[in-house]
Amino acid sequence: LALTADGAVWSWGGGAWGKLGHGDTQRQLLSKKVEALADQRVVAVSAGERRSLALTADGSVWSWGLGGFGVLGHGDEQIQLLPKKVEAFAGQRVIAVSTGDSHSLAITADGAFFTWGMGESGCLGHGEDLSNQLLPKKVEAFAGQRVIAVCLGHGEDLSNQLLPKKVEAWAPGQ
Repeated sequence: LALTADGAVWSWGGGAWGKLGHGDTQRQLLSKKVEALADQRVVAVSAGERRSLALTADGSVWSWGLGGFGVLGHGDEQIQLLPKKVEAFAGQRVIAVSTGDSHSLAITADGAFFTWGMGESGCLGHGEDLSNQLLPKKVEAFAGQRVIAVCLGHGEDLSNQLLPKKVEAWAPGQ
């Protein structure tokens, strides 16, 4: 994915599962604008192997691609060929997003941290609840703390917090 200064999203490459956001599963050999987001000002994007996320200037989250484990945050496991707004964040302003192999992360303006998707091995950070989360769920372990950055890599999550020199990290099965 590429995000241009005017807030447009462009994608290219393999189109399996609709992960490019063009309404189909076709391969794109040249970069192509994601027209479904043309009326949105996108400020951040994140691409996983099978899905993509976009964050708009108004704090909305949009997702598309393979929805297995609920990783798109729409309350189901459906494939989305076009970007679709994650309605679970209605009334909240999201300031950061990240997606990876099997789950996604977001931070809201008040510093709350949300995860959704595959819960196996505790990778969502919800303690003993290892279930898949089809909708974004607040990570209660960070209650009273302001999360300021998140990133998602292959098989691990890392969250940096405002507390000096304190970093929390967790990884599946570790």
